[in-house]
Amino acid sequence: MPTIIGHHNITKGTEHWLTSPKRKEFFGSLGVTNIRTFVDPQNPARVAVMMDVPDLDALKTAMQSKAASDAMAFDGVVPESLVILVESTG
Repeated sequence: MPTIIGHHNITKGTEHWLTSPKRKEFFGSLGVTNIRTFVDPQNPARVAVMMDVPDLDALKTAMQSKAASDAMAFDGVVPESLVILVESTG
């Protein structure tokens, strides 16, 4: 099960983003586990998540859905700032 990191900017404040239930709801429905959150101490509007993903293709497809768009909007994620990194196994 690969681990991924997604980092992006937010607009609704760190506290709102950290306490939002949308992340767990959206990713949990895909079987994603071990979700961890990170905040840049120099720029609290820059955040990241690290998680274990059982199916990368399913995640890629889900990230194009209205549910993903709605969750990002609720959390204040700036979609064009999203970068996803996949753990290297080599």
